[in-house]
Amino acid sequence: MSDYKNLIVTTKGEILFITLNRPEKLNALNQEMLSEIKVAIRKLYMDNTISGAIFLGNGGKAFAAGADIEEMLKIGDINARKYSEFGQEVFNMIEKSSKPIIAAIDGFALGGGLELGMSCHIRFCTQESKLGLPEVNLGIIPAFGGTQRLTRAIGRCRALEMMFTGKPIDAQTAYNYGLVNRVCSKETLLQEATELIENIITKSKISLGCIVESVNSFYEYEEDGYQTESNAFLQCCKTEDFKEGIKAFLEKRKPVFKGK
Repeated sequence: MSDYKNLIVTTKGEILFITLNRPEKLNALNQEMLSEIKVAIRKLYMDNTISGAIFLGNGGKAFAAGADIEEMLKIGDINARKYSEFGQEVFNMIEKSSKPIIAAIDGFALGGGLELGMSCHIRFCTQESKLGLPEVNLGIIPAFGGTQRLTRAIGRCRALEMMFTGKPIDAQTAYNYGLVNRVCSKETLLQEATELIENIITKSKISLGCIVESVNSFYEYEEDGYQTESNAFLQCCKTEDFKEGIKAFLEKRKPVFKGK
């Protein structure tokens, strides 16, 4: 799939910008958009000229205001499990990416929109943002990994309150809860996200991937996440990037990593 109907996908330097582009629907996630996100993330995985990605929402009102309700009505109970599992599959790809991904949230991030944001490694939002999982008001639950990721991010009690009530929280509360890394103005959101990812991608790509793998192992309840960490550390120590990092430190200069 080279042409996107629901996304705007561009590159600038080593950064892939993925913009949700259904502003007339407040960027609600339908199955076609999820399929296109999967294609875009696969590009991030496979393209060696791309080192990181930023998710955005078009229109100025919403990052993504949830899943497409009209589409959900047509799913029915027969296809409900497949619907949920596909969303989980796409968002797991984002979470497991060895390349950094930032969600730049402006406006509403509700339901599937917040689930998308939570699958990214880092989240920035604007002062006007509202974040929540309101599925209970429709007689359902979050189905794209939201029950798991929200609990990991803010703890059981706060996550249950948000999901039980369906009420969104404001940007400052999201920051206080640890759900977002930073609250920005509308004018500086993209600039701040870009500056951070530009800084991150100067680091060793191997190290970044190992960090993601090790951190994810904690949340995946592996038998021994510490062993995963040790194995990843060993992998780093075998690289040319490690030698360069040590040499640069001793020479008091910035390292030049080559991902080898």
